Amino acid sequence: MPRIAGRRPSPGQDAYREAEEAERELTRFDAELGQRIAAFAPVLLRSEAASSSQIENLSASARAIFSTELGLRRSRNAETVVANTQAMQAALELAEDPSAESIKEVHAVLMEGQPHHTPGRWRDEPVWIGTRSDSPVGASFVAPDHEHVAKLMDDLADFVNDPRVPALISVAVGHAQFETIHPFSDGNGRVGRALAQSMLRHRGVTRNVAVPVSAGLLADVEGYHAALTAYRAGEVDPIIHAFAAASLRAVHNARQLVAEIDGIRQSWNHRLKARSNSNAWKLLDVLTHRPVLNSAAAAAELGVKQPNVYPPLQALVEAGIAKSKAEHQLGPFWRSHEVLAAIDSFAERAGRRSIPH
Repeated sequence: MPRIAGRRPSPGQDAYREAEEAERELTRFDAELGQRIAAFAPVLLRSEAASSSQIENLSASARAIFSTELGLRRSRNAETVVANTQAMQAALELAEDPSAESIKEVHAVLMEGQPHHTPGRWRDEPVWIGTRSDSPVGASFVAPDHEHVAKLMDDLADFVNDPRVPALISVAVGHAQFETIHPFSDGNGRVGRALAQSMLRHRGVTRNVAVPVSAGLLADVEGYHAALTAYRAGEVDPIIHAFAAASLRAVHNARQLVAEIDGIRQSWNHRLKARSNSNAWKLLDVLTHRPVLNSAAAAAELGVKQPNVYPPLQALVEAGIAKSKAEHQLGPFWRSHEVLAAIDSFAERAGRRSIPH
């Protein structure tokens, strides 16, 4: 398999222009939310993780994902998305050092509790993409021999850290090279898309939020997979086009999500009738980024003792802003169905094959 460190991809003019436009839009959107990180960074991070999982047909509702974070264990897919969210966060925290070792750390977070997939370790077996699990015969793709993985990943890290390659082109090519190496026995797609977020942060394209680029890829999963295949045949334009188009879709979709949650939050000001000094008002902001709460989470968000959160939570229920439901052995959960619906609508839009104008 070819090494790419020290090489500078030479895409066609159209792909180059698309990458420049997408990079500008990602940076502009990230800057727009610069003062509102607390409100939207968590929602966008979870949306990116959910979309990345959905590319692999692992879907879960926003309610299931947020409830799983509080300890509810009813959806295996939701648990997978939560693990992916943690891996995305780990990737962002390691953005200053996108090295082979930091990529192992991201995989360790993603696959925690799954020792049969050797969390945080390069694979020591062959892998392929095909219809047979017992043989690579007829496979559409066979990854490099496992003995070459360590050197290939060091080479990839050198490429990722080369500032001479334009940022979005580096992200697209670096992601495609990672997926071609397929360094782990499982979780390569999710780690590879987490790596893309880390690279965007590393190159300064995004500084505040994880723009859900995977949600953009969801609109044309076939095209994304075809672009990876083309890359393995020596073509860089298709994967650059896929990432540029995905980025523009993601920004358009995320702006709509932000606007919807803003509208919901403003409507609550007219519905809540609590005293001006009630913690119920502070909980309104909490619900926009944590639309499922239990008393412990609410108390932690407000910095108060747990018994003190029940009156403000009840005020939200009385105003029709939140609904309460007792979960078996976990006590009551409070949910904002409006915010959850907005996040689910984001996911639904992400799956449509359309490019915003």
